[in-house]
Amino acid sequence: MVAGDALMVVALADSFFFDVDPGAARSRILLFLVVSFAPFLVVAPLVGPLLDRTPGGRRVVVMVVAALRVLLQLAMVPAADSIAIFPMVFLALVLQKTYLVSKSALVPSVVRRTEDLVEANAKLGVLAGLAGTVAVLPGSAAIAVFGTSAALVLAAVPFAFAAVTARHLPDESVPVRTTGPRRVVALPAVVVAAARPMALLRAVAGFVLFQVAFTFRYEEIDAVWFGAALAASALGTFVGNALAPWLRVHVSEATLLVVGSVVVVAAAVASAWMTLASEAVVAPAVIVTGAAGFGAALGRLGFESTLQRHVDRDSRGAAFARVETRFQLSWALAAVVPVVLRIPPAAGYVVVAAAALGAVVAAIRFSRR
Repeated sequence: MVAGDALMVVALADSFFFDVDPGAARSRILLFLVVSFAPFLVVAPLVGPLLDRTPGGRRVVVMVVAALRVLLQLAMVPAADSIAIFPMVFLALVLQKTYLVSKSALVPSVVRRTEDLVEANAKLGVLAGLAGTVAVLPGSAAIAVFGTSAALVLAAVPFAFAAVTARHLPDESVPVRTTGPRRVVALPAVVVAAARPMALLRAVAGFVLFQVAFTFRYEEIDAVWFGAALAASALGTFVGNALAPWLRVHVSEATLLVVGSVVVVAAAVASAWMTLASEAVVAPAVIVTGAAGFGAALGRLGFESTLQRHVDRDSRGAAFARVETRFQLSWALAAVVPVVLRIPPAAGYVVVAAAALGAVVAAIRFSRR
């Protein structure tokens, strides 16, 4: 599924839809932020509860989603260079979020002990990073030789493979209520406490991405260095996923959130100092984007395993949909700030440090529970 998503993004990057760069008009970037959040408005109230009531279990949901992604990829081919691609991309994002919520809800059914949740989630994160990176290569080659349509068709292949292999997922069927009103289950207090620092870390990630992008634009830094910053973020995410299982052996899930937040604070303070002391631009940006990726990855693993541990099986899908909506809203709202306002680099890093410090405080409060 991740490989298919990566191929779709590569194809769209060469199409009418995704032709948005740091130098584009602010209105187009704001539209992109709206499009990135809007699918959660469908997933949270509709898809989330549906995942917990589908006959046949979440395995069926993953199989159906993968099959629909195949059909959708093929439907995108004739619309790749027109405005008709927008509703198709929206539907693809809804299906993508549906799969991600289903995947997170399924993880507890494939581990033997709750203590293994962080390790299982971390392995999935590492595999996702590797799959997405590897998939970009044939996608880029297909575009270079045959054009955008070839990459869209190529993306259908891993989705088809996912639909077939999903048959091996556990049949985690949940009893379906046929009578009585729909019950909205409140999140446990410990999950709410864990969600606060995670929301701040996601906000930091959104802010940093666009702050660095516009800083490079204003300073007329070559686009290759923005690519280096994105690579640093991906590397930080990979390291966070790889390191989390080892850390979990020695510390609690709450401590993962604390450590991830502290690393972001330290990197942001160091980046602000470097910017003021030497007027450097590239190195501080790379440091803070890498730290933001690391902190968000480590925090996500601590949060996900907390929710998986404390929320009942028959409410897990709806719970993940609700919290992911809040996290994506935090990301989008924070990203709007550097898009609308021109913030000096050092001041931007101070903002990041302050938000991450708030995450440290919230994570410590969570750890006391």
